[in-house]
Amino acid sequence: MLIISKAFIILITFILLSVEGLAQQLDDENDNLDINDLEEINRNLENPMTSLWSLVFQENLSLKTGEIVDGFQYANTFFFQPALPLPMGDNLIFIGRPVFPLVTNPVISENGSVVEHKTGLGDIQLLAAIGPNLSDGIVWGAGVTFIFPTASEYTLGQGKWQAGPAALFFYLGRPWTLGVFAQHWSSFAGDENRDDTKRTDIQYVARIQIPGAWSIGMGPTITINWEAEKGNRVTFPIGLGVTKTIRWGNTPIKMRIEPQYSIIKPDNYGTEWNIRIQIAPVINRPF
Repeated sequence: MLIISKAFIILITFILLSVEGLAQQLDDENDNLDINDLEEINRNLENPMTSLWSLVFQENLSLKTGEIVDGFQYANTFFFQPALPLPMGDNLIFIGRPVFPLVTNPVISENGSVVEHKTGLGDIQLLAAIGPNLSDGIVWGAGVTFIFPTASEYTLGQGKWQAGPAALFFYLGRPWTLGVFAQHWSSFAGDENRDDTKRTDIQYVARIQIPGAWSIGMGPTITINWEAEKGNRVTFPIGLGVTKTIRWGNTPIKMRIEPQYSIIKPDNYGTEWNIRIQIAPVINRPF
């Protein structure tokens, strides 16, 4: 049975109740947002180095299976990701992007049955990157990425301080957006009783803009666990989703749903299906 995170429902309700307050922060010039403005905002939000400020709420509901479990088991990760870029002079932009996860994971017994599900804070991530402040053509950025051992339960995190490089390369065209965003983490400290970590995430993006502030495409993330044994290292999902940017009051809001299926996954235990739901209101910069 698919169970949507209660936290997701609560936070979506909070968004709907508070979005009018966010709208009041916008400049008067946004009072006349039309469909052309929304189409441009929809396109700009595909740019990981965009200068737009947004509050990203992302739900990931996963069905996991493998040799160590009976049938399918559900897991859930809800991300809150404020995107608050800072221009640096006329030509550069700095991205400091934290990711706060609320995680629900099954506790699996030795015989493969699920004893219970644990829910709590996961390991917080932080990306710090810099690149040209561009909105068309070739866009790139480079920096560092971190994972902090903040999980509230043993099963919800890795227990390690992790760091590594991050880089992205995108083509922002009309109507296509194509790109790759890679991050790598290696553990350097933390709980000595937990396994060392070495992981690479590669998000690949291919989306086409459609009139009416719509877009269709995919943005799954390939995960490589370098510490795992052969056959359990790679998760390679594909997907197809739809994005629509709407206006609520004076606030543009990006909404997306994207089902994903893993054509490659770990033999022991991994994600086979994932449904990603994203809501991202755009807010005004105070400066």
